[in-house]
Amino acid sequence: MKYFKNRQRIRKALIILSFVLLPVTFAYISCPIIIEAASKGIVAGGLVVFILLFVSSLFLGRLWCGWLCPAGGLQEIYFDINNRRTNIMRLNWFKYFIFLTIIFIPLVSAIHSAGGLTNIEFFYNTYHGISIAKQGAYIIFFVQITFITIFALLAGKRGFCHYFCPIAVIMIIGRKIRNLISWPALHLSTDASRCTDCRNCSKCCPMGLDVNAMVRQGRMENDECILCGCCVDACQKHAIRYSMTGLSS
Repeated sequence: MKYFKNRQRIRKALIILSFVLLPVTFAYISCPIIIEAASKGIVAGGLVVFILLFVSSLFLGRLWCGWLCPAGGLQEIYFDINNRRTNIMRLNWFKYFIFLTIIFIPLVSAIHSAGGLTNIEFFYNTYHGISIAKQGAYIIFFVQITFITIFALLAGKRGFCHYFCPIAVIMIIGRKIRNLISWPALHLSTDASRCTDCRNCSKCCPMGLDVNAMVRQGRMENDECILCGCCVDACQKHAIRYSMTGLSS
């Protein structure tokens, strides 16, 4: 059990560190910067990151969300203020609308108006490649922080992830493609016979999922699962585990 506890300490340290580094890295996950670059025919570093996240989701699901996402790190810090579960079904569709309106449609329009993407600038709209020091960049940064904070404080556990995050949609699409074709990928599997209904898995889930019900139904695949492993490490009976082989439930 000590190993499992240490794994979650490492995960939390990584995801909070990712948030701390956001002033350095935010240009690479900022939708407005990606769209601005595309309107000039430029593939910004952020677009490359988005493509890599999509590719990773084909094999690792939403592991990024659970282990490295800076927005996730900020929201988990807020758990001490609001730790209640979100109503997952309510407004869960909204992030798909956001994806269309602030990423997909603007990006396609920007590329069309520019006559295509003809250049790559990994450090577009950054100062010395890594900071928000470029004039006006900090405004976008603080707007993003404000949005994440509002959702985390009002909606509950990772409310921003459930209701607003367009990057989540990119990774959900990748995961659905993987599930359709069914090649081996990281997933959670379960042995429901080991479950004692202690519900520790549901209590610790940072996404507020009813993991206990998922175990009982033998269906661990869920669009909102971020593969953080909290449920794996909380289950003393080892009813849940990570797996790379076979098909996820």
